[in-house]
Amino acid sequence: MKVKNIVKILVILEIILLIGSSIVFADIEDEEEIVNIEEIENQVVETASNATDEPKLDARIGLIFDRSSKRILYEKNGLKQVPMASTTKIMTSIVILENANLSDVVTVDKKAAGTGGSRLGLSTNDKITVHDLLYGLMLRSGNDAAVALAIHVGGSVEGFAEMMNQKAREMGWNNSHFVTPHGLDEKEHYTTAYELACMADYALEIPKFKEIVGTKSYYITINGQSRLIYNTHELLGNLNGVYGVKTGFTNGAGRCLVTACKRGDLDIITVVLGADTKTIRTKDSIKLIEYAYQNYEIIDLEKIVKEEFEKWQQLNEKRIYINKGKNNEMTTKIEELSYQKIAIKNTQKDNITININCLYYFEAPVEQDRVIGKVEVKVGDEIIDTLDIKNDEEIQKKEVLDYFMEFLTMMP
Repeated sequence: MKVKNIVKILVILEIILLIGSSIVFADIEDEEEIVNIEEIENQVVETASNATDEPKLDARIGLIFDRSSKRILYEKNGLKQVPMASTTKIMTSIVILENANLSDVVTVDKKAAGTGGSRLGLSTNDKITVHDLLYGLMLRSGNDAAVALAIHVGGSVEGFAEMMNQKAREMGWNNSHFVTPHGLDEKEHYTTAYELACMADYALEIPKFKEIVGTKSYYITINGQSRLIYNTHELLGNLNGVYGVKTGFTNGAGRCLVTACKRGDLDIITVVLGADTKTIRTKDSIKLIEYAYQNYEIIDLEKIVKEEFEKWQQLNEKRIYINKGKNNEMTTKIEELSYQKIAIKNTQKDNITININCLYYFEAPVEQDRVIGKVEVKVGDEIIDTLDIKNDEEIQKKEVLDYFMEFLTMMP
């Protein structure tokens, strides 16, 4: 009986260990799969039947985001709410960088040290700075680092999640909701590819964040001892122009990759979510990047609009009539564009139209900055921006004395 009981106990323990290991594996970034970036890049170029054809992705979600105009250049299910695994840590970094002192020393508590999945390798009572925890968060993708940072800044994981959600609401990212700082699968933890790209774009405007995600390897210090960690982003340093941002993997989210890339003036962010393998997420990311650089270029939209409006002013300002105005000539101006430069398809470069509509009759007085017309900026059939035309200077109404002086000037 005793032997049978021992066997039963051993079997049960083995099952528990197997279940436990599978749960952990489900949340560990899949770094065992080696990918050959050069080989994949060559395959993408060779198999592209036509450079202008939209990319055919194997991942469930993909998106290209233009950082100049904050517009989507391409998307596949890019507005769908989905889990995002460790790409969550982009938002975690934003909240930390905006609310913490990088030189603060954090004493790692039991909860952080016990966090599973992808780990930096922290133990209870370890001492490490916020600065080095951020490197451990974004390079090694440490879930333990995420929890340590969350507790340090938010008081608890729940408190920090509320800070994340508050920031999302502040920025208008209304299709995102956060439960954890690391992105392990939770039912109410989700975003969209578009809003994830917006988060990355916002974060990359923070110099320290851009520095961290652009680092291939870094020596962190734990308890006074140095340790070298490496960036998990497979395209960083291996594909022309790539300068970040973040990898991710859970069973619920699949393999995920957010990538920032800049070649010439064209600065983009690509997002791939829900890939079944690391090779697929890498290949799809390269497909998106190469498609963008083969088909889009940056144009100075502000210059084009300004030149067209100046032509309109020369022909039309003198046509504007102000009845009973002390000054019968109006000077006009337009408001600034939402963005100076924009990425457009090569085939659309000659398909930019500027439509200007304005009133030509006014009764004095006319206040300064009164809206008197609109400028519509279009690329093809898409309205890119609509700008107000305004009166540049106040025009007062004539008084009796003004009419009298005018009469005198007309006398022979």
